[in-house]
Amino acid sequence: MLRAAAATTAGFLPPRLAAETAPAVRVVTAAGAEVRSSPLLRVLGVPRGGAGIGSATPGRRMCFGSDSDSSGSAVDSDSDASSAAGAGEEESEGNRSSSAVAPAIVRPEDCHTVIAMPLPHQPLFPGFFMAMSVKDPKLLKALVENHKRSFPYAGAFLVKNEEDTDSNTVTCSDSKKIIHDLKGKELLKRLHEIGTLAKITSIQGDQVLLLGHCRLRITEMVEEDPLTVKVDHLKHIVDFNYQRLADFGAAISVTNKLLCQGVLEELDVSKRLMLTLELVKRELEITKLQQSIAKAIEEKITGEQRRYLLNEQLKAIKKELGLETDDKTALSEKFRKRIESRKEKCPSHVLQVIEEELTKLQLLEASSSEFGVTSNYLDWLTVLPWGDYSDENFDVHRAQRILDEDHYGLIDVKERILEFIAVGKLRGSSQGKIICLCGPPGVGKTSIGRSVARALNRKFYRFSVGGLSDIAEIKGHRRTYVGAMPGKMVQCLKSVGTSNPLVLIDEIDKLGRGYSGDPASALLELLDPEQNANFLDHYLDVPIDLSKVLFVCTANVIEMIPGPLLDRMEIITIAGYITDEKMHIARGYLEKNTREACGIMLEQVEVKDSALLALIENYCREAGVRNLQKQIEKVYRKIALQLVRQGVSNEPAREITLVEPSEQPTGVSIAREVENESQSHSLAEDVSVHVTPTDISCEKINVVSLTTKSEVDHYEHPKGASKETSADDKATLTNTSGKIETNEGTEEVMEALVDKTVEKVVVDASNLDNFVGKAVFQPERIYDQTPVGVVMGLAWNAMGGSTLYIETAKVEDGEKKGALVVTGQLGDVMKESAQIAHTVCRSVLHEKEPNNSFFTKSKLHLHVPAGATPKDGPSAGCTMVTSMLSLAMGKLVKKDLAMTGEVTLTGRILPIGGVKEKTIAARRSGIKTIIFPAANRRDFDELAPNVKEGLEVHFVDKYSEIYDLAFPSDSQA
Repeated sequence: MLRAAAATTAGFLPPRLAAETAPAVRVVTAAGAEVRSSPLLRVLGVPRGGAGIGSATPGRRMCFGSDSDSSGSAVDSDSDASSAAGAGEEESEGNRSSSAVAPAIVRPEDCHTVIAMPLPHQPLFPGFFMAMSVKDPKLLKALVENHKRSFPYAGAFLVKNEEDTDSNTVTCSDSKKIIHDLKGKELLKRLHEIGTLAKITSIQGDQVLLLGHCRLRITEMVEEDPLTVKVDHLKHIVDFNYQRLADFGAAISVTNKLLCQGVLEELDVSKRLMLTLELVKRELEITKLQQSIAKAIEEKITGEQRRYLLNEQLKAIKKELGLETDDKTALSEKFRKRIESRKEKCPSHVLQVIEEELTKLQLLEASSSEFGVTSNYLDWLTVLPWGDYSDENFDVHRAQRILDEDHYGLIDVKERILEFIAVGKLRGSSQGKIICLCGPPGVGKTSIGRSVARALNRKFYRFSVGGLSDIAEIKGHRRTYVGAMPGKMVQCLKSVGTSNPLVLIDEIDKLGRGYSGDPASALLELLDPEQNANFLDHYLDVPIDLSKVLFVCTANVIEMIPGPLLDRMEIITIAGYITDEKMHIARGYLEKNTREACGIMLEQVEVKDSALLALIENYCREAGVRNLQKQIEKVYRKIALQLVRQGVSNEPAREITLVEPSEQPTGVSIAREVENESQSHSLAEDVSVHVTPTDISCEKINVVSLTTKSEVDHYEHPKGASKETSADDKATLTNTSGKIETNEGTEEVMEALVDKTVEKVVVDASNLDNFVGKAVFQPERIYDQTPVGVVMGLAWNAMGGSTLYIETAKVEDGEKKGALVVTGQLGDVMKESAQIAHTVCRSVLHEKEPNNSFFTKSKLHLHVPAGATPKDGPSAGCTMVTSMLSLAMGKLVKKDLAMTGEVTLTGRILPIGGVKEKTIAARRSGIKTIIFPAANRRDFDELAPNVKEGLEVHFVDKYSEIYDLAFPSDSQA
């Protein structure tokens, strides 16, 4: 007799799903034999083995026990919540021992207390599977125990969003982290009230597979950890009908989880279907958008592939026909053609590298990155002018002419350059020297280098190293770097196309130094004649001969050039221009070029010499002429504005169409140029004029319409123009037809011209400030005759030379009050010079006037104006001594006297620097007598004659000689 008791739920899966997911069932016979049946036979109600099991009652399903503890059972299809009891069959006592009884199974509708499982993302719908990971160990343990006790059910509830959290932006990791931290009542508050009763079909590790059964509503909490709640069953779905359709649509949706939860909570079927319809429509729109994007991408990719295939086919066809070669072959032929013309001059080691790289290029794929690196490398190797030199011209007379054309003055500089060219002529080559042109800004250092290149017939290349801190700019980058390039020297050779250019390295005194190395040290290999014959660029990685290159460097301050570099240079100092030189430069070069650049004609403006002189002395005292050029441009811009406001236009003359008169005496048709298209509708009316062509002369044709005599008069005499004309010069104008009276041999055409008087703009010293503003510099010479205690000194700065006064005054008198106070923002060297001068004054005064105790009893104050300008240097010593002695003896210093020199405690005068700059400053201030140290005699003798002209210069070794020159016997105060 077979006894079986099972509690079942109504079937809620489609037959196919039930057949695939249900475990194999067993049938226990009365004899105790076990017969297994397949899921398919179970669904059909026909057990395997047929006879011996018994037949099923018509219209009812059979109850089968699972071979696992948690297996479900089939239920009667006629009842929503029915139970099936096994009917025992009386059998013999002997056969009872072999019988088996299926264990009781909990029905889903009997589950009123369940473990609450939080769902972070989507709700679980009845009839659908969901796999989830359970990280809470207590919850997982409880689920496993329920599964073993034949209670494989739990409640699945969606987690609510936090109040300030968007459900679309919460990530998976964030939501899981928040859920795991919640327990008990806190977790219950975060769960939606309505959920789903889920059957635990399997547990693998922490992965739990759930199958939704029916909807639940939480009523109260039973246990906190794990969270266990009491629930009410809302409704049990049996068949795959409209309710199941709504759940199916919501389950496959991936939209907002709150909308899906709304479908789960809605019990009204029609409303549930509407909500599901909205979800499905949204999914449809998203799918359409994704499909359109995918289609566009696919079409783009397909088009590019098609174009690529067609191009490849075209290349193959051209290659077969001999019309075109592939990239590698074309590049190789181009590189071989370049090097073929220089093969005899190119060094053998370079040819070897080129051949190796060409072989390597043929083995590389054109699409590889190494192919691009190799082709670029070959491009640089083959484009350089290996062995190509320009013919040098060592004609000294030609060089003299070129230097004079480009620069006025600078006689000593030109002489040094001509000496250099003369040596090159005798040697046959000018390499081996590094010239450094040193001087203030704007004196023409760069332009002199360009003139030297033109004189020697060399190509010119300039690059600046001011602020350069990366040695790769000089020696190149390694080819392993992305975007690697050769250094400046290799770029220079490629640009000029010869191996012996003149390279001007600008601002070499402003080299930087950074983490990428020391550029000054890298320049040593480039400039040193002993090393640059085998200069190695990091990119080319082959030696390059730079011994034939002539290097010219420029600097403002020699002291800023690194010592090893300075040791390899030949210094040519460009001190600057004196006032006379600036006048010639301004008149012969700057003013002419600026006038032409501004479009002003010579007869329209006159800039007098007094204006240029005032501009040089009061606005442009710098050693160079760059600022002078700026000021002249400023003047001419103002003049251009004045001329334009007067109606002047210096545009080139345009072609004028002249209309010949017709055979009938209809007068003259004057064709006028239409300058404004917007006024073309009112222009060029025919006028009958009886006039001799030579009677009217003007510069430009104005567009007018002459219809009456008054209009003709107005046209002949415009406002502002002179009306003085003779009777013979006046034209007889009529409105009747007539003939033109012309001189014999003249054409029967005429040109209408209008006289216009323009006032010439004159610029002189009186109105110069109207063009350039208030004077920048005031006269350096304050005194015509310096008072007692004041002496003029000479100073040097980066902008040239200047004069300054040293003033000494007595502050306090009394026994043992001798002291010295210095002001004027003096540096440490000048402060020491003042103390030395104070000591020397005591010795000189004791020698000249033994009874004079001035320095013993007097506290002195020495000041060097202007106080806002920092000053330092040793060359003011003799000037300080003279100033203190003048105050101590009450004697005036010789008029128009300036001096410079360093003094020692024993009264010796030491040499100084900046002789030319100081001489120029003295001339600018009207000084007639200059005192220099005897050691600077040669420096002064090398100056140009125009610099030394009109000056009385004394060279002294001891201060006693200065005393005799500064204090004549009759200069008593």
